[in-house]
Amino acid sequence: MNNSIVTEFMILGLTQKPELQRILFIVFLFMYLVAFLGNALIVIAIIYNSTLHTPMYVFLLALAIVDIICTTSIIPKMLGTMLTSGRSISYGSCMSQLFFFTWSLGAEMVLFTTMAYDRYVAICFPLRYRTIMNDHMCLALLSITMVIAVTNSWVHTGLILRLTFCGPNTIDHFFCEIPPLLSLSCSPVRINEVMVYVADITLGIGDFTLTCISYGFIIAAILRIHTAEGKRKAFSTCSSHLIVVSLYYSPVIYTYIRPASSYSFERDKVIAALYTLVTPILNPVVYSFRNKEMQTGIQKVFTFLKP
Repeated sequence: MNNSIVTEFMILGLTQKPELQRILFIVFLFMYLVAFLGNALIVIAIIYNSTLHTPMYVFLLALAIVDIICTTSIIPKMLGTMLTSGRSISYGSCMSQLFFFTWSLGAEMVLFTTMAYDRYVAICFPLRYRTIMNDHMCLALLSITMVIAVTNSWVHTGLILRLTFCGPNTIDHFFCEIPPLLSLSCSPVRINEVMVYVADITLGIGDFTLTCISYGFIIAAILRIHTAEGKRKAFSTCSSHLIVVSLYYSPVIYTYIRPASSYSFERDKVIAALYTLVTPILNPVVYSFRNKEMQTGIQKVFTFLKP
């Protein structure tokens, strides 16, 4: 229920300097197009190629869709505020943006853990992989991911909807995120902070720990590989995955584990860019474009599009 007097918010964006806004508009437009087109290409390639209809690629498909939703729910509005003088966003639109962002945040964290588990089974139990990661297990893992993501989003969005916003209505951020909204509330936010902390511990630190455990077993299995070339390729893939995962989890955990009173929005806006735009760009490169089967699938898509 909306108890607020405020009917719209003003989004300050990344900077108030006009000369910087033009540069940032070009940079972020380019980054958004790279993220959107890269992930869209993965979606098309996996759907179009039946050879990619395996658990690993189904999880990559889900990750690409989540990244598209995440960036599209935030970046176009941010670019619009840079291009025009209209910085306002209605209360309803702000809550919708918050819902889709928190949904994608929860989904991405659980998907990283699911994908790490899939690789753990594939590398540590190669002969039993198809038996363990069958269609039912794949569907169950995706269903659990979506349930957790939707629950996470409903809880936090619902708690924000209970707050009263009586002014000021200026969001010192480039989108409607939980911390800046809590700082504008006229009503107590203690319950919100506790639930954010709980979510950060379970989804952030919990999923990150499980992901690292899976990669720990994977590294142990890699060490048993006899050929130096095999070890090198495996370590290269594993290390790049861990770097991307760390780049995502670290800023998320840092942002949400603190009380609202301790936020520094100038610094936190830069940190938020890591998990809203940088990671969605890196995911296709690290998880998909370096993969030979995915490269073949993408080539087939372009071949199909030729007249």
